Amino acid sequence: MADTSTTSDGPSGLEMSLPARAENVTVVRHALAGLAEEIGMDAPGIADLKTVVTEACMNVVVHAYDGQPGPLSVEADPDADGLTVIVRDSGVGIRPRPEVEPSSLRLGLSLIAALSSSFSFSGGLNRGTEVEMRLPLHGGGAGEGGPGTPVESTSDATEIVVGRSELLGPVLARIVGALAARRDLSVDRVSDAVLLTDAIAEVAPGQFGADGKVKLALADGDRGLELRLGPMEDGGAERIREQLRVPDVGGSLEALADEFEVEGAADGDYLAIRFRTPSPAP
Repeated sequence: MADTSTTSDGPSGLEMSLPARAENVTVVRHALAGLAEEIGMDAPGIADLKTVVTEACMNVVVHAYDGQPGPLSVEADPDADGLTVIVRDSGVGIRPRPEVEPSSLRLGLSLIAALSSSFSFSGGLNRGTEVEMRLPLHGGGAGEGGPGTPVESTSDATEIVVGRSELLGPVLARIVGALAARRDLSVDRVSDAVLLTDAIAEVAPGQFGADGKVKLALADGDRGLELRLGPMEDGGAERIREQLRVPDVGGSLEALADEFEVEGAADGDYLAIRFRTPSPAP
């Protein structure tokens, strides 16, 4: 099991920023379920986690931006006793819209409060909203989680910071599987995407610098599924490429992707991986 302790550098869990759209709530749910499994949360706890996260995120989707685009930020901070999740928006503040039954909002927040061991709600008109929830590992106990700084979203991509590279595997596999299935990719191509990202997650820890944090950017636009992963220590991306080679067959697992490149940036090297959506038949 991965070490999930916090450090002075910040939380060792996840920070996500993505467009507040209904289909992206599934991405959040998968990412947090992968993290919860890795830290040892039991099955009832994971079921409760999925429920409260869905309710909190859907409140943002429905109420925060009056149908306009806007960011959804999610932070998940694990410790020895459970998981603290914070869902934020920068919209008008959660309030019933005319076409939405007011009772639906009250029911959602009541459900979150009932399933969480602790729960807080803050915000106001034109000040955005923050919902903080605490889920225990084993059906009991409460904890207080402090607010953090959300990741800034500058595009239509899903942006995630994984606090420790050891958590990359379960989180990445679930997210890529969910996004790949959402595109018009065959079952074989979805399997290719999951197999390649599983292999990368297996060999990647140790390549991400002293703090071990990993930045992910995922987009599932018209071109297909795109993943950007880094920043890595000098030579880290090439070391990962080398470990993806399969000597017995004279090839590499990177061939499972349509594009597999190393991109340089000011903070280090990144892997850029793309699985293209097939062109429609003539």
